[in-house]
Parts: sequence; structure tokens; C-alpha cells
Amino acid sequence: MLSDKVKELIKKSRIVSFENWQYPSDVTNIFQQADDTGQYLTDEDIKQIKTLVPSLFQGLEQGKILRDSVSKIVSNARGVVLDANPGILEPGGGLYPPMRAEACWRDFWHFLRCISYGISGQSINYISDRGLKYMEQLYQELDVPLEAMVLGLEQLKVFSLKEFQPEQQANLEPYFDQLIESMKSFSSISL
Repeated sequence: MLSDKVKELIKKSRIVSFENWQYPSDVTNIFQQADDTGQYLTDEDIKQIKTLVPSLFQGLEQGKILRDSVSKIVSNARGVVLDANPGILEPGGGLYPPMRAEACWRDFWHFLRCISYGISGQSINYISDRGLKYMEQLYQELDVPLEAMVLGLEQLKVFSLKEFQPEQQANLEPYFDQLIESMKSFSSISL
């Protein structure tokens, strides 16, 4: 059972902000609605945004590739984390009991969702510093194994970039690095 403090931190730990995006409110509202419901952009959302801001075509297509590949990407990242951390799922391990592990994999899914918003909106500065501070507090409260989470984020980047041509990969890296570097700055992490 989650404490009231944890429940409150979960609500506040929204890591994406659309406040500084320079697009019409119709566009940011589509992104905000997707984030509010914890969903990737739908095909209909993408179609609407392309109509409103045609210059986002490539970013939206790249975000769609991530959305359509999320299960495979998260599964591959999870495999690397588990290989690098034997015993993490066992009693006494950082992702035991199983519901902790499921929460971790769900976070990977949501991290990639947030990154896909940045890529779709071609906004490298998609992160909410305030939301990240709450996430850091949440992770401290829940004693989340930060090294494993950072490794997972790094692997999300590795496996996501494999979905793109080499000439696209360098342009996409900063969207991942933004979140990776933010999480590396969480206190009590030593890499």
C-alpha cells in the first residue's frame, strides 16, 4: 500500500513541460492531453499536429516509430538491466517484490513516452525541472535503485536509436541525454 506522501509525489512527478513550446495552443493542448492521460500520441493526434504545424512532420514520424516500437525497446532495455544486476529481482534486491519490478518497467515505458513528445515536438528542452525534483523525492522515498534506472534509460536510448538510420541518430541523441543527465544528477547515485 502506498503512503499518502508517495501518492502525492506520484501526482507531482510529471517530467514533461510544454510551457515554453512555441506552437499554437491547439498543438500544445494535444501534447498536454496525451501527457495528462499517460498515452503516446495517437495517429489522429499526429495527423492533427501535422496539419497545424507541417514543419513537425519528421519529428512526429520519429515519435511514431518510438511509439510503435516501445514494447520491443523496453523489453531489450529490461534485459540489459537484469543481466547487469543479477539478484535485483530476488528478495533483498532493489526490484523485489515483483510489483516493484513492474513499476520500474512501467517507468521505462513512460520515460520513452516523454522522450517521444520531445522528439515529436522537436523540443530538446521538454523536461520540467519541478517535476523532476518531485520524481527524485519519489525515488528516494521508494528507495528506487537509481543506478539500474539510469542504466535502463541509457539502454532505452541505445535500443531506440537502432530504429533509425545512422544519419538520424545523432540528431535524436540529445532528447535521450536530456533525461539521462537529469536522472544522473539525482542525489545518492554513484556511477
